Amino acid sequence: MNTAKSGVHLVKNPDIVSRARGILLHEADEIRQLADRIGNAFEAAVRMILECRGRVVVTGMGKSGHIGGKIAATLASTGTPAFFMHPAEASHGDLGMITAEDVVIALSNSGESDEIINILPAIRRIGARVLSITGREDSTLSRESEVHLSAAVSHEACPLGLAPTASTTAALALGDALALCVLDSREFTAEDFARSHPGGNLGRRLLVRVKDVMRTGEAVPSIHEQATIQEAIAQISSKGMGFTAIIDHGQRPVGIFTDGDLRRLFMQGNTHAQTPIHTVMNHQPRLLNTQQMAVEAVNMMEQYKINGFMAVNDQQQLVGAFNMHDLLKAKVV
Repeated sequence: MNTAKSGVHLVKNPDIVSRARGILLHEADEIRQLADRIGNAFEAAVRMILECRGRVVVTGMGKSGHIGGKIAATLASTGTPAFFMHPAEASHGDLGMITAEDVVIALSNSGESDEIINILPAIRRIGARVLSITGREDSTLSRESEVHLSAAVSHEACPLGLAPTASTTAALALGDALALCVLDSREFTAEDFARSHPGGNLGRRLLVRVKDVMRTGEAVPSIHEQATIQEAIAQISSKGMGFTAIIDHGQRPVGIFTDGDLRRLFMQGNTHAQTPIHTVMNHQPRLLNTQQMAVEAVNMMEQYKINGFMAVNDQQQLVGAFNMHDLLKAKVV
């Protein structure tokens, strides 16, 4: 590459790694100092969000806006209805998204961003409460807010002192602390989190139930307890699940017979095609209710070294069956 023609001037710097480490340590130190300043105002901010009967509207301009978008997303995914509103768009109609039941979190490092200051009177007329996060406690935004949180830093990590770096990191960390303290106060659970993330791994593991993965109807391998080994082999072969359920006249599972059981019998040399299945079946099958979480089956498979399960309803009747392949297909594993 011809740096002269491209206008790029490359400076050979053998201390890039040490410089990077210094930047990270500086930002970490700013967050540690921020932690030391947490006090009553933070508690008031958490209470404000907990008492909110509407939604949390996060706003910010420029880099603060990018941080605000992430804070809104974190709040929403942890049980607090929230969205980001661009302050410039707010004065052109988007203020209609705010109600008197809402809390507005406004971010501005200087606390003097015109786009935010200009919409404060309208927000107050609507009746929404205002929580600000700024780098200056004596700013217009901090004075006009019901609750103010300081995200001040001693100086930016940028060597020019211009690019928002340590200040945005501090604001982001403060937003995370807000969201997670609200989560704790609401006793938000992993299952609650999964409901907001149904497409993720956690969502699949915690929301998918046995009834969602099991095979039903004719796809379920089953024979009556008076059947023979020959009939069991036919079911195992035709249904392709590696086992067959053994049921009584009430459709209740009383045993299970697997292809592993079959191999062991032939190795022992003490079986015949017409042998009654109830004499050789496993009389203690592992059963799961259709409403149980599918992830429970994964745990039991690992614990008991088994590959298939029978699913029963509340009357303990056989209604389905599934194996590891079904769990893999549903991406529970």
